[in-house]
Amino acid sequence: MAAYPSNVNDRRSFLKVISLASGGMLLGFNWMYGCRPPAAAVPATVSGINAYLKIASDGIVTILAPNPEIGQGIKTSMPMIIAEELDVAWENVRIEQAGLDSKNFERQVAGGSGSIRSSWQGLRRAGATARQMLVEAAAKRWQVSASECTTDNGHVLYGDKKLSYGELAAEAALITPPTEAAVKKFSQFKIIGKRIPNSDNLPIVTGKMSYGIDTTREGMKIAVILRPPAFGQTLDTVDDSLAKSLPGVDSVITFDNKIAVVGRTTWEVMKGRDALKVTWKNARELESTSEHLAVFDQLIQKNVEKPQREDGNAPEAIKTAAKVIEAVYEAPFLPHNTMEPMNFFAHVREDGVELLGPTQTPARAREEVAKMLGIAEDKVTVMLTRMGGGFGRRLRTDYALEAAMVSKLAGAPVKVVWTREDDMTGGIYRPAGKYRYQAGIDAEGNLIAWHCRAAAINTGNATRQNSFPAGALPHFRVDSHNVESAITTGAWRAPNHNFVGYSEEAFMDEIAHELGKDPIEFRLDLLEKAKSKPGGNVEYNPERFQNVIRQVAEKAGWGKVMPEGVYQGFACHFSFGSYVAQIAEVSVKEGKITVHKVTSVVDCGLVINLSGAESQIQGGVVDGLGAAMFGELTFENGIPQKSNFNKYRMIRMREAPEIAVFFVDSSENPQGLGEPGLPPVGGAVANAIFAATGKRIRKLPFVNADLR
Repeated sequence: MAAYPSNVNDRRSFLKVISLASGGMLLGFNWMYGCRPPAAAVPATVSGINAYLKIASDGIVTILAPNPEIGQGIKTSMPMIIAEELDVAWENVRIEQAGLDSKNFERQVAGGSGSIRSSWQGLRRAGATARQMLVEAAAKRWQVSASECTTDNGHVLYGDKKLSYGELAAEAALITPPTEAAVKKFSQFKIIGKRIPNSDNLPIVTGKMSYGIDTTREGMKIAVILRPPAFGQTLDTVDDSLAKSLPGVDSVITFDNKIAVVGRTTWEVMKGRDALKVTWKNARELESTSEHLAVFDQLIQKNVEKPQREDGNAPEAIKTAAKVIEAVYEAPFLPHNTMEPMNFFAHVREDGVELLGPTQTPARAREEVAKMLGIAEDKVTVMLTRMGGGFGRRLRTDYALEAAMVSKLAGAPVKVVWTREDDMTGGIYRPAGKYRYQAGIDAEGNLIAWHCRAAAINTGNATRQNSFPAGALPHFRVDSHNVESAITTGAWRAPNHNFVGYSEEAFMDEIAHELGKDPIEFRLDLLEKAKSKPGGNVEYNPERFQNVIRQVAEKAGWGKVMPEGVYQGFACHFSFGSYVAQIAEVSVKEGKITVHKVTSVVDCGLVINLSGAESQIQGGVVDGLGAAMFGELTFENGIPQKSNFNKYRMIRMREAPEIAVFFVDSSENPQGLGEPGLPPVGGAVANAIFAATGKRIRKLPFVNADLR
C-alpha cells in the first residue's frame, strides 16, 4: 500500500470537497501533484481543482475525463483508474468530457502516448482519497474504527453492516481529507486489466456521437477558405464579385494570404469559393520532390558538426572494419488523412472568445488565439469535441486560428470547414527524408560500429538516436541534417519512430543475413551486450526487450514450417516506454504482396483496459501497414500531386491482416500505447518480403517496388 503526504497544506492543495444540494459530494483533486514523485512538495501556488468525481445520492459516480479523445480510449481508461481505487462497480460509473481548464488540469493533451503515463499516480490517489473519506464517514456513523471497515463495489462494509456510497456521500463531503490515502496493490484490482467497452461505443455506432464537424450554434455561419495552391506562393489579386452574388454567400474576407467565403451552408460557400477569380505569385522558388531527393543524396554523405549521439568513433571504426554493410532508406511525405477533416467553431465577442472543436492541444489553441487577437488567455474558453482521428495533425492549431480570425472579421459565430482536398493539400505532413546506414563488422564477424546519417525536411532531428542498438555497440553515431522548406510539416503518429522503426529494423535484418545469423538470435545477442553498456547510456531495458522478442518467436512459431508460399519477417522497437516485437507472415505472388498475419507481443507495463489496449495495437498495425504499403505524397513546383482518395491509396478492409496481440503480464507502471504498435510493422513486413523474394525494399511505399 502506498501512502501520500500528511502535510496539511499539501492535501489542501490536492483536494477540495463540496457538498451537493442533492445530498451527494463533489471531490476536486490536484492533478499536478500526482505527476510528481511522492516526496516532492506541491507548489504553494497550486490550489485549484484539477479534476473531479461526483458521487450522487443514488450511488451513481460521475468522473470527468479531461484529455482529448481521438480514439485512443483515454475517455474510458482514465476514469477506470479512479473507479478502481474508489472501489465502485463500473456499471455505476458515468463519464463526462471536460473542457479546457489549465488551472485545474496539468496536461490536457493527446499526443506522445503520454496521458496515462503522466497522470497514473494522480488518478489513483484521487480515487483512493475519495474511498477513504467514504470509509471514515461510515465509521463515524457506526462509531467504529475506520481501519476495521472495508469497501466493495460502491459500499462500505463492517461486519454485517453495509452502506452505499450514495447514502454516505453527503456525510463524506464534510470529512476533512485524510492525511494518508492508501492505494490498492495491483493484485487487488477488479477493473484495471479487464475488458471494458469504450464509453463512447454506443453513441458512435448509433450515429449519436457529436464530432466537431457536427457543431451547430444559433446564428452560426459556415466558412470555407481558399489557400495558396502551391507552397511558396502568396496572394496577388482577387475578384470576388461573382462569389458575392451567389445565393447563401454573405461575405468574402481576405486575411493572412487566404480568402474566406462565409455564408449559410457548406454547399453554398463551397460554390462561392469556386467562383473566386484569384491570381497567385511566387514568393520563393517552388519545390519539387526530385529536388528534395537530390539534396538528401548530398547531405547523407556528410557528417554534421554536432551529432545527435556519438559513442566511441564510428566513422573510424567503419573505415578500419573487416567488412562494411551499407544501405540507404527513403521516406516520403505523408498526409494524416483523418476521417474527419479539419474544422473548428469560434465566436469572437467583445467580452471574450468561445472555441469549440477537435483539438489535441486545447491549451495551445487558447494561447495562440489569445495572442493573435491581442487579448488575455482567460478571455478564451475551449470546449473539446471527440475527434474523428488525429494522428498528430490536430496537435497544430492553424484551423482554430482561422476560425477565430474569420469570426472576428465576419462579426459572427463561425465554423470553418476544410474539404478533403483542403486537408490533403493544406500541409502539416510527415516529413520526407533519407537515411544512410553503415555497419562495421570485425574480423570475427561481430557488429562493432553503426553510423546513421539522416536528412529530412524541416526537422532538426529526423532520428531516434537512443533507440536500439544504441548502447549495445562500442561505436555508434547518428547525424541528422535539416532541409528547410516552405512545405509545412509536423508530427505524424509515433514521430520519427514511424519510419526509423522500419528502416533500422530492416537494416538490422540485412546485417543478420549478411553475417549468416538468425535475425532474432542476432538481436538477442546484441541486447545481451547492451546489459554491460559497451557504448554508453542505454535508455531501454534489455531484459524486457529480450522478453517480448522471445515471446513473439514462441507465439508466432518463428522458424517453424509455414504454409507453402508464406514467409516470416521479424522486427522490434522501443518507444514511449513500451516494447513491441512483431512477426509478419507474408506471401508475394506475381509481384503482389499479401500480409496474412501480424503477431505482436507488447510490454507496456500494466494494462489498464485490455480491450482498448488490443485496439490500440491492432489500429497501430493497420495504420503502419497502410502507410508502409501505400502511403506517398509527392510535390511538383510546390503543388501536392494527390488531393483525394481517388489518387492517394489507403489500406482497404480486405487488406487488413489477422492481428494477434499478446501483452506481457507486468507489475510495472503503465506506459504509452497509442503509438508503439505502429513503428515495427513496416520492418517486419519488409523483412518477410525479403524472405519471400530475396529482394530488399528500402524505399516506401512497398507497392512501388518491383518484386516480379
